[in-house]
Amino acid sequence: MEHRAFERLGRSASVIGLGCWQLGADWGDVDDATAMAILHAAADAGVTFFDTADVYGDGRSERFVGQLLRERAGEQLFVATKTGRRATAQVDQEYSEEHLRAWIARSLENLGVDRLDLVQWHCPPTDTITRESMYELFDELTAEGLIAGYGVSVETVEQARLAIAHPHIASLQIIANAFRLKPLETVVPEAAAQGVGVIVRVPLASGLLSAKFRSDTEFAADDHRAYNRQGEAFDVGETFAGVPYEVGVAAARELADCLPDDITPAQAALRWLVDQPGVTTVIPGASSVAQAQANAAVGSLPRMGDAYRGAVRRIYDSQIRHFVHARW
Repeated sequence: MEHRAFERLGRSASVIGLGCWQLGADWGDVDDATAMAILHAAADAGVTFFDTADVYGDGRSERFVGQLLRERAGEQLFVATKTGRRATAQVDQEYSEEHLRAWIARSLENLGVDRLDLVQWHCPPTDTITRESMYELFDELTAEGLIAGYGVSVETVEQARLAIAHPHIASLQIIANAFRLKPLETVVPEAAAQGVGVIVRVPLASGLLSAKFRSDTEFAADDHRAYNRQGEAFDVGETFAGVPYEVGVAAARELADCLPDDITPAQAALRWLVDQPGVTTVIPGASSVAQAQANAAVGSLPRMGDAYRGAVRRIYDSQIRHFVHARW
């Protein structure tokens, strides 16, 4: 497994991480035993970077990751969590020092650690990203030893640019995939040039890029792919990367047709992302041990060839760009 550096943290991470949203909520049922089996399978396969958040299952995901840390004590695992979405309303006033300190204390307890490796502001309002007192507070938390460093998880390229302009931001998390090229063309190289680590989320467009879905595929009622297609619960870009479902199904199948038999569509989509300049780590989720293992194997695959790279551009420009490029 290849590793890349988070320069401002003085740490490295596996190029394929594990996104742990699925282990908390919003992706259908994942029982406790399956969640822990997925975490261990990823670590066994060389994954060292685990991304979670305090709101995934109201702390359930963090607690699973904390259990992993205890069961694999002594291993160099890197856990990134997020804070801010426990706010009752997503407005800047909710991001107060009182709230943030309480939420971080809760994450420390959930994970069972004395210091958080990386805390990311969890898709905050733009006003919060531009507020200097936020950076001052997180500098204080770093100086106090409660966190090792901090970053920002964002929805838009504009928000990303505002965040990485600050010299103490260690990481940027953003949606990018074969159906979301804008960040890779713009802000990801800019972040890398400034020494900011880049974490890519939603790398498979909520599973679309696995090319396993059909137009009539049904999702569980508690799966965001069923209840958030129009942004009913949170930013629609988090579900299928904002691409209309039927459009994405057809485009993913066309992209998969470009592949040889020795790589799956999901692996190709992940490897293509790992190949992009400026990307530090890519964090697909997994709902089974087999998925976690297949994703981790991407970290040792060769670069994708010209045929696939050309197909990504062609399909994006002809079928996807209209829906997403100007929005995020």
